[in-house]
Amino acid sequence: MSELNELRKKIDALDLKILDLLNKRTKVVLEVGKTKEDKHIKVHSPERERAVFERLKKKNPGPFPNEPLKLIYEEIMSASLSLQQPLKVAYLGPSATFTHLASRRQFGSSAEYIPESTIKEVFEAVYRDTTHYGVVPIE
Repeated sequence: MSELNELRKKIDALDLKILDLLNKRTKVVLEVGKTKEDKHIKVHSPERERAVFERLKKKNPGPFPNEPLKLIYEEIMSASLSLQQPLKVAYLGPSATFTHLASRRQFGSSAEYIPESTIKEVFEAVYRDTTHYGVVPIE
């Protein structure tokens, strides 16, 4: 049992390092947000998110698998974005529909999700700038 305890202590120490690095990363993210604001650059950059993940996927030596790594980074980026500018996403509601789940998959759990009754209302929310994005089903 002492071997198991020692391994758990190693995991606990690594978790603290991960937490420390996440907070250091967040401080840089806040600087990026300020720079973007000063230069009037759009806060959300899906291209940058894709590039970050592609770089990490290429550099990942394993054994941690790429798909869960992508999910973790989607959440890190969602949380980071919400600190720079809270992201609002309209979707064809109600909650827990495929459109809502697709929205959460795309923008992470830190965004604010606003259900709309019709596809037209989703588009109007984006057009009126009450939301940053809108998600509708396509058949």
